[in-house]
Amino acid sequence: MRASKARYASRRFARRPRFETIAPFARAPSRRSVTERTIRREDARLLEGKGRYSADWNLPRQLYAFFLRSDRAHAEIVSTDVAAAAARPGVHLVLTGADYAASGWKSLPGGVAYEGVGGQKQKKPFWPALAHKKVHYVGQPVALAVAESAALAQDAAEEIALEYRDLPAAIGFDAATRPGATQLHEDIPGNLAFEYETGDAAAVRAAFAAAALKTRLTVRSQRLVGNPIEPRAFLASFDAASGVFTVYSPSQGLNGMRGFLAAATGLPGEKIRVVTELVGGSFGIRSFSYAEHVAVMLAAQKLGRPVKWVATRSEIFLSDNHGRGLTLAGELALDRDGKFLALRFDDCADLGAYSTPFGPQIGSRNITITMGGVYRVPAMHAHTRCAYSNAVPVSAYRGAGRPDIACAIERLVDLAAAEHGFDPIALRRRNFIPPEAMPYKTANGTTYDCGEFEAVMDKALLLADWKGFAARRERAKREGKLRGIGIATFLEASAAGVAPKDQAYARFDASGILHVSCVSQSTGQGHETAFVRILSEGLGLIDENAGERIRIHEGNLDLAVVGNGTGGSRSLYGAGSAVKLLVAKLIETAKPLAAAALGADVEYSGGQFRAGGKSIAFFDLAKKLAGASPHPMDCVAEGSFGATFPNGCHIAEVEIDPETGVIDVVDYATVDDIGNVVDHTSVEGQVHGGVLQGVGQVLGEHAIYDSETGQLLAGSFMDYPMPRADWMPAIRCDEHAVPTKANALGSKGVGESGTSGALGATMNAILDAVRPHGITDLDMPVTPDRLWRALKEARNKAA
Repeated sequence: MRASKARYASRRFARRPRFETIAPFARAPSRRSVTERTIRREDARLLEGKGRYSADWNLPRQLYAFFLRSDRAHAEIVSTDVAAAAARPGVHLVLTGADYAASGWKSLPGGVAYEGVGGQKQKKPFWPALAHKKVHYVGQPVALAVAESAALAQDAAEEIALEYRDLPAAIGFDAATRPGATQLHEDIPGNLAFEYETGDAAAVRAAFAAAALKTRLTVRSQRLVGNPIEPRAFLASFDAASGVFTVYSPSQGLNGMRGFLAAATGLPGEKIRVVTELVGGSFGIRSFSYAEHVAVMLAAQKLGRPVKWVATRSEIFLSDNHGRGLTLAGELALDRDGKFLALRFDDCADLGAYSTPFGPQIGSRNITITMGGVYRVPAMHAHTRCAYSNAVPVSAYRGAGRPDIACAIERLVDLAAAEHGFDPIALRRRNFIPPEAMPYKTANGTTYDCGEFEAVMDKALLLADWKGFAARRERAKREGKLRGIGIATFLEASAAGVAPKDQAYARFDASGILHVSCVSQSTGQGHETAFVRILSEGLGLIDENAGERIRIHEGNLDLAVVGNGTGGSRSLYGAGSAVKLLVAKLIETAKPLAAAALGADVEYSGGQFRAGGKSIAFFDLAKKLAGASPHPMDCVAEGSFGATFPNGCHIAEVEIDPETGVIDVVDYATVDDIGNVVDHTSVEGQVHGGVLQGVGQVLGEHAIYDSETGQLLAGSFMDYPMPRADWMPAIRCDEHAVPTKANALGSKGVGESGTSGALGATMNAILDAVRPHGITDLDMPVTPDRLWRALKEARNKAA
């Protein structure tokens, strides 16, 4: 056993392909065939290397920046000497925290505006772009060197002499809030930033007092690094005559980044132009902006020359906002028949050293808005505390709290079934909110508009061949393996957005080509494909080249567009619904123009305006009128679209080698209710990616800090195992559409369903495999070493 374990340890998280491990057995096939797949419009450009990412931008007279970062988790800055660095050849500027303080620029923005317990406001420390007087986490920017090349800038930064006085570090929520803990910020005693609650505590206490059955569980959702394939990059130029900054950066939407930078600089938003073209992944970490971006802008202003910075992968680990960092202690009350009576959570959120715009929201509203999941629970209460610690600040990461609460609920339900003798499927079925109860207002005030949760589960059970699992488990047992199956029936909320409405602008060029602009930002989701399809089908353009006459613009706009960026799975039903409304607006705007051209009243169908025996095609009309400026067919559509509630059922199967602790996910099936679907290929891509990210969190990913020094121990791919394609079998996906009336498309959003289902389904599968050995609880990540030790301990107890 030891030799086998050692061999596995030497190859860390390397896995052999397991696509062949499932013997054939009867299953319901996935609903769509290969011939129904579509090729995304974006893909050829991306695969041929014809796109432009932010690091590809360069400007005349451009200089390069490099950041000196803190190597201490918590320390006073005693002195800073930049003389040697500034004197190096090719160096134009060295900035420190003192320079940032002298600039008059502001604290980086963050935090929530809504009230917490007792009407309290969130406590927010001043957050400088460059650390001043103190450093609060390893990787915090302390100084910035600007030179003729990136290499010269790095050499200069390494010449900066810093003297620190070390202070004790508080790593994690518990360490930061225990009595006598070191205080990070002078004006925030006890490091407690915010306390929040929702629901009816008295009703929950009464329900628990009367309950025949109770189940308690604590789920720890560890810190993660988003690690998009494209590192952060930022290029800033400043025009002194107009006072306008132009910045080039990957983002999740122009308005979110512009708002962050405007708040930090004290400038009005119209003085900051943000340019984003292609983005190589985001997962929430690009929702707003960063300290480094603000510091680069200050350097560009001082020098009067463009300044460019591109992060290294090491900097991504040290300074990109982390995700998760939540502990959710839940308790479920049931009657003797298994009916849910009450649910309560006591949650803790580690914000890191500062408050990002999303950090405290994740730890308060996001993990409580859907805390009842798909179940009818008469009484609910949640209490959550958010605290500062000496680590990288936390922000959104694929689901931003919703996968965490979904996992906690689904694990509670499975544990309740195991502890009290219920079948886990029957227990869920007994407590689902029925379709006829919609719209359904939960005990903590959230209203779900629609959903058919039992039908979704039944379809998933068939797709996964749930009934055939016993035979597969027996076969695995004969091979010396432990096999488990896990289910998660989940619901999440797609964000309503911050902006009051979403707009889509239509403009025609001299060739009659339609250009549509909105402020969502594709980071790999395929917005161009979806939006062009909405326009083509809505306008009745049936020839295969119709889409070539439409261009979509998101991140490089020369006009002001109102709307929400990409995030919270809302781009399709937000910007996409605005595009849907734009179809009607285009036809309405063009009708009188077509009537004038044909000399009679017209009707529109199949891409043509018709009057009697005469007709003119939509794009021919646009080209005919192209001489005017503005084009007479230019128009804008807008709408306000509320939150939606995507839901689904995921079923995972795992096999465990008890001799090594290696876990293989050998089967995975998903059924999602995301309302109406525009492009099935893009949907499956989103589900596949989300599931793999969720499995990555369950099996390996963890941004581990040393509890004493605050050093990041998982600071590279040597120590931080990213999930790989061969970790998973082919995922089989299906849909069960229950359209919503909350937007023009009837869509609910799909970007976060993969992670929302994967955490609970995979954890429940692992626990199902090891429960016969007396193991009822495991923390994520369930690494081979952790699982092997748990199995060994269980065997020792049984001996």
